[in-house]
Amino acid sequence: MKNLIKDTSSIFPNTRVGISSISFSKSYILRKEVTQAFPNSFFNEKGCRFSELELAGFLKNADAAIIGVEPVTDQVLVQSPNLKMISKYGVGLDNIDQDLLKYRGIKLGWTGGVNRRSVAELTLCFMLGLCRNVFASGYTLKQSKWEKEGGWQLSEKNIGIIGCGHVGSDIIKLLAPLKCNILVCDILNKSEFCKEHNATQTNIENLTAKSDIISLHVPLTSLTSEIVDKNFIDRMQTTAYLINTSRGGVVNENDLKTALIKNDIAGAALDVFAEEPPADEEFLSLPNLMVSPHIGGNAKEAVEAMGRSAIGHLVTFFKNQSKKI
Repeated sequence: MKNLIKDTSSIFPNTRVGISSISFSKSYILRKEVTQAFPNSFFNEKGCRFSELELAGFLKNADAAIIGVEPVTDQVLVQSPNLKMISKYGVGLDNIDQDLLKYRGIKLGWTGGVNRRSVAELTLCFMLGLCRNVFASGYTLKQSKWEKEGGWQLSEKNIGIIGCGHVGSDIIKLLAPLKCNILVCDILNKSEFCKEHNATQTNIENLTAKSDIISLHVPLTSLTSEIVDKNFIDRMQTTAYLINTSRGGVVNENDLKTALIKNDIAGAALDVFAEEPPADEEFLSLPNLMVSPHIGGNAKEAVEAMGRSAIGHLVTFFKNQSKKI
């Protein structure tokens, strides 16, 4: 992207690009790079996530869009008659109705795994923080309570990875020096990967029963919606932890809340929620629940990588369009 300004065939002065993503819009580097190619770009200056209605108004005159987690629905598309392409900032596509895009002839630009290391590192942070009691003991110390309870080592523990795609496989690689026993559950055959990385592919029942930590790395689909429910949690060990850095909707938060209150499992760490930002203050305040505000893919390097990927898809699309004219 650094040479866009020198390549006149990659500059589109009349193309209006609406950027709805908050983190993209806050990045000076990404704003500079997208306006090099698309000088007529406009950004989410609101600083918070657009609703469906707000997004429809924001994109009504756009020729293209860079979308983060905002809902792309028929209401949005019907009010955006000039929209030719949507470029995804990030990796999850559950907020974009792809069938509607095809029906309306709108192209989708997307690259999987762009932010994998950022999410994998946060997941590893959660694993270490939960095991070594860093989060809870730090919280009590801030309340002037000196309670020395160091938890247990992550090394050589049973780690269940549900979803062995870009992020799940990266976590397995990061865990290698700790010699953990890795259990993998995935709808695809991951036998070759598991063999290479000393992991074992198994079914979800075996994984939930044997894992000291279960980490979720699946997209939100009809198959994965609320896969973590009361039945799932009941199969877990009472000493086990649950981590979710994928999509909030894969966990039934009411069932998890009940389990944490009853100490049916040792604890959980969530970076994502069914509703964002979450409104259940009682849930958020539980002492055995650690939370972060959907920052898994939000490391500076990941923000720039996701932004450049999104810009690159737009440049490629409009260069090809110009060749057809």
